[in-house]
Amino acid sequence: MIELAGLTKRYGEKVAVNHLTFTVRPGVVTGFLGPNGAGKSTTMRMILGLDHPTAGDVRIDGKHYDQLKDPMKYIGALLEAKAWHGGRSAFNHLLCLAQANGIPKQRVHEVLDTVGLTAVARKKAKGFSLGMGQRLGIAGALLGDPRILMFDEPVNGLDPEGIHWIRNLMKTLAAQGRTVFVSSHLMSEMALTAEHLVVIGQGRLLADTSMADFIAQNSRSSVRIRTPQRERLLDVLHGAGITVVEAGSGAFEVDGGKPERIGELAAQHQIVLHELSTQQASLEEAFMRLTAESVEYHAHSDPAAERQLGVPPDEVWGRGNGWRKG
Repeated sequence: MIELAGLTKRYGEKVAVNHLTFTVRPGVVTGFLGPNGAGKSTTMRMILGLDHPTAGDVRIDGKHYDQLKDPMKYIGALLEAKAWHGGRSAFNHLLCLAQANGIPKQRVHEVLDTVGLTAVARKKAKGFSLGMGQRLGIAGALLGDPRILMFDEPVNGLDPEGIHWIRNLMKTLAAQGRTVFVSSHLMSEMALTAEHLVVIGQGRLLADTSMADFIAQNSRSSVRIRTPQRERLLDVLHGAGITVVEAGSGAFEVDGGKPERIGELAAQHQIVLHELSTQQASLEEAFMRLTAESVEYHAHSDPAAERQLGVPPDEVWGRGNGWRKG
């Protein structure tokens, strides 16, 4: 378990982390989200004792990091994938870590096999691709067989097979009762991996909740409908006081509607439905909505290029990967 209480970090006038209080519990994968510059990396560094907090406290299983007798057996971390000596082989890199931390040599072979690097174990790390380096970093995190795992952008450089592997690895570790804390900007992958979310913006805590509740609380839902009897259904819905909007492709939507209610009305009036589905926002959409005022760096597109593409003048690219009104 990782416990933060009022954790704060200042760099001169800049407040990187502002009174963060939350707990990362065992048994689930906890996602750590925030815009660039939100303070995620600084928070992770303070957990590992690499940066000292200006105020507040952070504990790992009830102890500060520097109080852990065998730290790699308590917590394994991937913060920087290429934190190794390029002239060493993958095996020797892990062996050095093992010998310095009282970990048996056999464990080196085990983690190399786990991350799929056995075939290149004797090759120098400087020749590794980004994905191979990422796997080596993950092997280092697993080396002490720790009860707590912390990963910063673990899927960087991995191919689809590697992404699938690390996703299942994190879920397996959590299912074993371990604490798994993972930071990533890849929302689609986080949505498939994390069960709980901690979201920060400008160093402050914005959310500490389950994935399902986070999406429900920070997005709109609607009911999508398609029918060959459009005019008849529209009359029925309007008569029931239900507002309908066009959704394109011959469909329409009811914002915040209940599919059960709409289905019952259609059945009562013998109206055929070809589609009646709930449309829920994605994690990315919910994240963008919550953090809209916390984004430090905004990107803007070229207006001339937008006109050539037929983009409406009131819409611009910005805030990461989404659309926003400008």
